[in-house]
Amino acid sequence: MTDAAAAVRSVRVDAWLWAIRIYKTRSAATTACRAGHVRVNGERAKAAQSVKPGDEVRVRIDGFDRMLVVREPISKRVGAALVATAMEDHTPPRDPAPVIAQRDRGAGRPTKRERREIDRLRGRDDQ
Repeated sequence: MTDAAAAVRSVRVDAWLWAIRIYKTRSAATTACRAGHVRVNGERAKAAQSVKPGDEVRVRIDGFDRMLVVREPISKRVGAALVATAMEDHTPPRDPAPVIAQRDRGAGRPTKRERREIDRLRGRDDQ
């Protein structure tokens, strides 16, 4: 394989993350790489690191890891249908956010019924 053919089969990790719509801008993808939020095959990735088909890319967004596998290295932003062919998402489903009981400020003390509902939501049900 020549150098030109190898260059076509790999692309910068920040450009790939931008092209598959993980980040809105390429500079945001570059910043995430510099901050250590991007790993390629388990190693911290610099923005200029190349990715090729079969590489696993882990991206930390909002305290949650997305696990992606490169299927096609693309460097230009494409439509959503083509994004599905360029990557494979192995991200486990997120746990649902816990329900938090909130009362309006200034509503006074909770009634007996409201207190029981709050206790039930918090898992302190005596029954």
